[in-house]
Amino acid sequence: MLERFLTRTEFASYEDFYANLRITVPDGFNFAFDVVDEMARRHPEKRALVWCDEHGAEASFTFAEVKRESDRAARLFQEMGIRKGDPVMLILKRRYEYWFCLLALHKLGAIAIPATHLLTKKDIVYRCGAADIVMIVAVADERVLSAVDEAAADCPTLKHRVRLAGDPGSADDLTGTYPDWAIFDEQMAATPADFPRPTGAAATVNDDIMLLYFTSGTTGMPKMVQHDFTYPLGHILTARYWQNVTADGLHLTLSDTGWAKAAWGKIYGQWLSGTAIMVYDFERFDPKAMMTVVSKYGVTTFCAPPTVYRFLIKEDLSAYDLSALRYCVVAGEPLNPEVYHAFLKATGLKIYEGFGQTETVIQVGTWPWMEPKPGSMGKPSPGYDIAIVDDEGNPLEVGEEGQIAIRVDRGKPWGMFNGYYRDPALTASVLRGALYYTGDLAWQDEEGYLWFVGRADDLIKTSGYRVGPFEVESALLEHPAVMECAITGVPDEQRGQIIKATVVLARGYAASDALVAELQEHVRRVTAPYKYPRIIEFVPELPKTISGKIRRVQIREEDTGKVVEVME
Repeated sequence: MLERFLTRTEFASYEDFYANLRITVPDGFNFAFDVVDEMARRHPEKRALVWCDEHGAEASFTFAEVKRESDRAARLFQEMGIRKGDPVMLILKRRYEYWFCLLALHKLGAIAIPATHLLTKKDIVYRCGAADIVMIVAVADERVLSAVDEAAADCPTLKHRVRLAGDPGSADDLTGTYPDWAIFDEQMAATPADFPRPTGAAATVNDDIMLLYFTSGTTGMPKMVQHDFTYPLGHILTARYWQNVTADGLHLTLSDTGWAKAAWGKIYGQWLSGTAIMVYDFERFDPKAMMTVVSKYGVTTFCAPPTVYRFLIKEDLSAYDLSALRYCVVAGEPLNPEVYHAFLKATGLKIYEGFGQTETVIQVGTWPWMEPKPGSMGKPSPGYDIAIVDDEGNPLEVGEEGQIAIRVDRGKPWGMFNGYYRDPALTASVLRGALYYTGDLAWQDEEGYLWFVGRADDLIKTSGYRVGPFEVESALLEHPAVMECAITGVPDEQRGQIIKATVVLARGYAASDALVAELQEHVRRVTAPYKYPRIIEFVPELPKTISGKIRRVQIREEDTGKVVEVME
């Protein structure tokens, strides 16, 4: 499949890869027709999707079956009145029906809006009003369905509510309840699997909006990131070359479908590369259960946020058959070096880091030809002309911290967004002149590796020093008492801000003043003394996004107005 879109597929080095990779973007490209249906035509029995849940249920689908069910869903949605350009929200967790519905919307040319199941009534009202959503397709989850029903009266554009049936007799068996919802399974059973590719005005063109992701910043309402129909091709970089998937493999990215990481690891680049997708459907992460899945199904490539690897290294990984697992990557936040080395010792596998945003595909990666430097994101992706710049856009020297910016005046990089939906002012604030400003801070070393410092909003300014959270977090994580931690700044009249550590303790350790002093002294020894946390708070767990990123903004908000004791 890749040979249709790449002039070359193999490269001798990172330098060869960066200079010579070329992605061909056909006119009228539509991933659902031109990749999934084409795979179904060429290799109908090839495995596409393997699904299991935490209760032992499982299912597997070939490309022919995915084509059939996405055709059926497209026909169903069309009969319900969904047309090209209609915004449709999908709240489907990790249910395999997500893939049928997403592809169906692509075939129709409708705008797919993946969303987390944690949305409240207020969130749903905002999203429906901001994007004029006409249909919501949701899981059989009473919390989700109730939130949508409560919001419906304030959502005048919302015409259709469709839910999955749930399993009879189980907790999600909602037979006879929620009468305003059509039941997806019943409707699908009565719909023919016949959906010819639209032509004329109903056909998609490359610039049409394919996806909208609502992504939250540290201030204001969520942004609406819009991607066009060429976006999937950018994930060739993500899957084939960063995740290093192979045509005979099985790839597991640990992500809910409501987050853009699902687009990175659960559909586009993987199927373009011919690898099958592994989906593990669970409510609460359990490292033992996940490693059992990796072992049982023979997962070959794996992607997860650093949080997951931090839990894995606390387990006895020798108890699992990981003989099929050959490549692991990490994104979301930098990987602490001690986690990298512990996982390498336990499995023999290096972890390759990467960096990107909802607005892009992978921008920076540790590629297969490169030796990982734990804590470094790696080097820029082909097609991404990246610089570290100051606030005025001036390039900075090696070792200087600044904002990651992407040059866009020579053409849009593969997989980059088309701006923020219905918000030209916000778009103009990040696309200024020749550069796209990511809002993330980093520095570059003499070998060209990029090192993440933090979001511009996460930077702590204390006594005239600028401190990124990652370095202090890494120092704390070297201490055996620390399972997880987050570094934030607390306002201080004398220093501007002081550094606070919010810590989850490892098994066998208890909070005490003595442990606070021990952790503070440990940080003083392994990093610059001014970076030690003057406040340490012990908590049972850290607030995280659905994707596993630590929500430092929530910690800062909860600390606002709180009386804290400074530990000197």
